[in-house]
Amino acid sequence: MDDVLTIAGRQFRSRLFLGTGKYASPEQTVAALDASGAELVTVAIRRLNLDDPSARTELDYIDWQRYTVLPNTAGCKTVDEALLTARLGRSVTGSHWVKLEVIPDPKYLLPDPIGTLRAAETLIAEGFVVLPYLHADPVLAKHLEEAGCATVMPLGSAIGSGQGILTLDEIKIIIENARVPVVVDAGIGAPSDAALAMEIGADAVLVNTAVAKAADPPLMAAAMRRGVEAGRAAYRAGRIAAKPYASASSPLEGVAATRR
Repeated sequence: MDDVLTIAGRQFRSRLFLGTGKYASPEQTVAALDASGAELVTVAIRRLNLDDPSARTELDYIDWQRYTVLPNTAGCKTVDEALLTARLGRSVTGSHWVKLEVIPDPKYLLPDPIGTLRAAETLIAEGFVVLPYLHADPVLAKHLEEAGCATVMPLGSAIGSGQGILTLDEIKIIIENARVPVVVDAGIGAPSDAALAMEIGADAVLVNTAVAKAADPPLMAAAMRRGVEAGRAAYRAGRIAAKPYASASSPLEGVAATRR
């Protein structure tokens, strides 16, 4: 408990957040959540079957005593859709937390910067705790923070692409200037990607596809857990500076001269 993550007054020991989409079965979802050690999980409200009260959804398989459920507005293309979905999520889950996504582009799934900011401002005014998904834009991240968002969540690369952290330099700038937690979201494909995000100072990472579509999701979830923990430990330890030249591991002072 000496290194907890605090978001909007709530504390988390795990810095790995896990999504619940794309799994082969609810049982596989539960097993991956358990292996990940995650305490916060996201649920896409628009992908739940809410028309049939008797139908079981992802929400029925999650242990609400163990996890913080974060409704998200995945699938929303406009500000109005995102607002409606966020309000629906609050009604369904009883949570005023929301992961905000406004994504009009169906091919590359890049977030709408203007729409995201507008939706965030409205939801914050309505009492929501907003965790916005955004491109790794340092200027937008600062605007969202100043609007009152609880975190900023820049993408590492395109959603579900597994390309890793392609926006490394921009995320570094966001981290340098942020006064709220920075959560790297989207594009993480392997534990090494998660470790890199944590090594540069991100406060957490959110992973879904890399775990859900792995050959063994629970095993990958456990690997992601270790990657996040290792990256965080490395950041706290303070890595050495990279140099363009070699530096001997053993000091040369006091070394006896060799005879020819």
